[in-house]
Amino acid sequence: MGTTAAPRTGAATTLGLPGPSTGEMVRAFRRVRRDPLAFLGEVVERHGDLVAFPVPGAPALLVNDPAAARQVLRTSGRSWGKQTVQYAALARVTGPGLLASAEPTWIRHRRVAAGAFHHERLAAVSAEVAAAADEAVTERMRRVPEGTADVVDVAALAHRIALDAVGRALFSTDLSERSRLLLDATSAAASLVVRLGRSVLPLADRVPTPTTLRLRATRRRLDAVAADLVAERRARVARSATDDHGADLLGLLLDSGMPDGQVRDELVTMVVAGHETVAAALSWTLMLLAEHPQVQQRVREELAAHPGPVTMLDRSDELPFTRAVVDESLRLFPPAWALSRKAVEPDVVAGLELPAGSLAIISPWTLHRRPDAWPEPERFRPERFLGGVPAGSGYLPFGLGPRLCIGRDFALGEMLVVLDRLLAAAHVSLPDGWRRPAPEVGVAVHPRGGMPLVLRRRGTTG
Repeated sequence: MGTTAAPRTGAATTLGLPGPSTGEMVRAFRRVRRDPLAFLGEVVERHGDLVAFPVPGAPALLVNDPAAARQVLRTSGRSWGKQTVQYAALARVTGPGLLASAEPTWIRHRRVAAGAFHHERLAAVSAEVAAAADEAVTERMRRVPEGTADVVDVAALAHRIALDAVGRALFSTDLSERSRLLLDATSAAASLVVRLGRSVLPLADRVPTPTTLRLRATRRRLDAVAADLVAERRARVARSATDDHGADLLGLLLDSGMPDGQVRDELVTMVVAGHETVAAALSWTLMLLAEHPQVQQRVREELAAHPGPVTMLDRSDELPFTRAVVDESLRLFPPAWALSRKAVEPDVVAGLELPAGSLAIISPWTLHRRPDAWPEPERFRPERFLGGVPAGSGYLPFGLGPRLCIGRDFALGEMLVVLDRLLAAAHVSLPDGWRRPAPEVGVAVHPRGGMPLVLRRRGTTG
């Protein structure tokens, strides 16, 4: 995916840019829906790093130039906003929480939530995240007889750990009793976000189509969990005769005086997006470690040599190779595969004068595969990151600018802690007849059909 692709005959010419023609887009419609990641890769390969899509009205561009992508993302809230179909679809499921909301609502809510992701808070919840990993791994490994190994869907395991970690860290609540309900509801929510985002003619929620009926049912399930969490916290505070709801996310939201509907939106956003992205990232990372046993062993040795428990505040200078492995996994399998922004005022991007209303689509999936920035881009090479993120590479697994994911440090810290606990308990390897699961897009990029890997208890032979 370089920068030398020439315009093709018959390609779109919006703003003088190359791109697929209307006929090509119509013929590719089903393929785009089935595998949008492959489609975006082909578009960049054929047309270059600034691609125009044939749509009526304001231009719609795929921006695969790192400098242009950084410009668009860094001016979010000023020149570019989130009023796009992608985030409108998410908001129909989660409500206008932090991920989907627009200014000025987003600014107020982010300031309230920021304390739950402060470094002091991350240090305080590290042990809780480690306990979530230990409980899930111990329970699963208990089913593996001594001296044997078992094929485990580590994607399901990662979902359970990530959901438990979200509950403990952000809500100070054990979500285990609600885990099946939440996992089913969030899985349905992720599917609905994709379906709604692809809809050519979005329908009002009151129209009883199969999609809107599923949307209502999913909302009811998520609403019930959020309402229970709020009621339980208020009851706990009433019993303690204090007005302080706590220093976690739920407490900060309640103490802010935010209406219950807005509290619900933020809780649902964090449950859906907060655990989906980490679970996906962990699944792909474990796959890469299983495919590269020498890398896995090096990570295990570095973690074992760490003085004291690994915490969510450990950074690249303390665990350089492990962090490089996580960064390289996020390069190859960024959970957020596409970001979209809409121009709220005219702007100049990569020398192009764009009118207000222009749509910019930025795909970390394609940016992370540019051969000029990443030699042998499809290869897993953690050493790329041992010197830090390469300058100008367009590496943005958590976005960039003012709308940088508020949970970035939480997610990175959680991955370090979970890898420490899991690799201390088990070796991870590939099952017989191994074939990589295909990536499937939802709220995050997940392995289609799960991630079956072999887990063997540490200390056993073989």
